[in-house]
Amino acid sequence: MNAWRIFEADLITQMPLILAGLVNTLKLAGLISVTGLLLGIVVFYLSISKNYFIRTATNSYISFFIGMPLIVLLFLMYYGLPQWGLRMDPFVVAAIGFTLNVAAYNAAYIKTAYNGLNFIQLEAAAAQGFSPFQIFRLITLPQVMRLSVPALTNQVIGNLKDSSVAFLIQYTEFFARMQELAASNFQFFKAYLLTAIVYLALVSVIVLCARAIERRVVFPTS
Repeated sequence: MNAWRIFEADLITQMPLILAGLVNTLKLAGLISVTGLLLGIVVFYLSISKNYFIRTATNSYISFFIGMPLIVLLFLMYYGLPQWGLRMDPFVVAAIGFTLNVAAYNAAYIKTAYNGLNFIQLEAAAAQGFSPFQIFRLITLPQVMRLSVPALTNQVIGNLKDSSVAFLIQYTEFFARMQELAASNFQFFKAYLLTAIVYLALVSVIVLCARAIERRVVFPTS
């Protein structure tokens, strides 16, 4: 009981810092989910370009960032670039690194959906005089986004969980604050169990929202 009291006292004392860390986690996860999706759409668009060199370069980008471990990319940017005179804030490094990584995955998800489209409708639109960008904006993109909703929402969940590695580049997010709490009283099990519960609650909210979106978009009711 005494250990619980010590843990509760430290938790209450550090609660402002923990909540600030939670806000930082949500800020980073939310930002990279949006920027990763937007850049992913651009990367996908370039990956289906009729220009061979653009298509090849874009597919190489996707393969490179999917293949590179995220933590290596973050370390390269945060600890490696200063040797070349380029220093950035931990949040900026995390935002850029995560965005480049997430965009590659999102582009791959959307391209998979694209491969399942009926290309006859695209050919019909071209025959009617639609420009390639009009076909993409009005026909291709709405369909692939609808078909990609499950994969994209899973990526958002992954973004939230993966944001916990940002503490390794000195970004004080939620997991970093919980580590400080555990180190202050050596109640590691309690601190990390509470951390897991919070992440599970956040993921549950995302899952509920994702299911609602899927019901409306992927499987719309007549």
